[in-house]
Amino acid sequence: MKKIAILGSTGSIGSALIDIVKKDSKKFKIELLTANKNYKKLLKQIKFFNVKNIIVTDLKTFHKIKTILINKDINIYNDFNSLKKIFKNKKIDYVMSAISGLDGLKPTLDIIKFTKIIAIANKEALICGWSIISKVLKKFKTQFIPVDSEHFSIWYALKNDNIKNIEKIFLTASGGPFLRLSLSKFKDINIKQALNHPRWKMGKKISIDSATMMNKVFEVIEAKNIFNLAYNKISILVHPESYLHAILKFNNGLIKIIGHETSMKIPIFNTLYLDKQKTLKTKTLDVKKLNNLNLQNVEYNRYPVVKLLHNLPETSSLYETVLVSANDELVKLFLEGRIKFTDIFTQLCKLNNFNKYKKIKPKNVNEIIKLNKYVRLKIATISV
Repeated sequence: MKKIAILGSTGSIGSALIDIVKKDSKKFKIELLTANKNYKKLLKQIKFFNVKNIIVTDLKTFHKIKTILINKDINIYNDFNSLKKIFKNKKIDYVMSAISGLDGLKPTLDIIKFTKIIAIANKEALICGWSIISKVLKKFKTQFIPVDSEHFSIWYALKNDNIKNIEKIFLTASGGPFLRLSLSKFKDINIKQALNHPRWKMGKKISIDSATMMNKVFEVIEAKNIFNLAYNKISILVHPESYLHAILKFNNGLIKIIGHETSMKIPIFNTLYLDKQKTLKTKTLDVKKLNNLNLQNVEYNRYPVVKLLHNLPETSSLYETVLVSANDELVKLFLEGRIKFTDIFTQLCKLNNFNKYKKIKPKNVNEIIKLNKYVRLKIATISV
């Protein structure tokens, strides 16, 4: 049996992985599940898979779970310092790191030493902490697989190729809900409109990031980090159908295109079944979509945040934490009705006071967490 762990098992990525494992449960043993507050879903997962180790980070939920499972033979922990007790320095086969936000960075780093393969879905960890993560991966000889559909597509397309043979990589963006909206109406965009993504069913935060295209800015940074590419080798193309996820142009003139339907289960499934010995049932090839790819260049006046990529440092720095933190806080303020939709990108384009961080490489997780809190406090004042 393949021994696995899921960090963030009750979120959208964790739940999708749970669904996949359920269909082949005899081949997997879940050694650890972690969650924050969704104890009802966690309890169902524990019962179905007979999980013996769980970590619940929210203190109130932790005590509630302990009370419910008081007579069960289950180890319940409140933080990730317990990983040594759970794994006892033995490597399991696979870990999915799917805790959202910067809260997922330290657990991701902590668990790398205990697994042969780690699939990371946490954007913030890969953007803010890649320089630290990459060192830990090498130290413990752990294989890393990106989970984001774009980065998984690049990784999959490059399996038998050298990154030096790449001339250009194109990441595709749906364009979100405002691809056709008149620019004169942007000032009146409300929360309901911004959350109404035409292709993907996502959480509120990522839906707003898609509407501004900040999610694609972050994905370019991720691609630069993961594949060690210069920014000028990565471009964004608007692709409303969201059928293609990455296009790779090689130095020899050949082009690889990776596409699949709009389901995160496809990249998740493929991170789990690297040996291709399991079949995932999907829809037949959508010829209609292939005949209407409709690829377009990004309109900067519609998605001004994309301009931020022109002024980012080529090497990993603390400025990426500034961007992530500022955007997190601005999206929060918008969802609370305290700022306008257009304020998100106008404020993101006014981060000159933080330029000094472009020259500082992150040394440890605490430095990143501390800067995150500082930036968010600074940004929060704009709504006062």
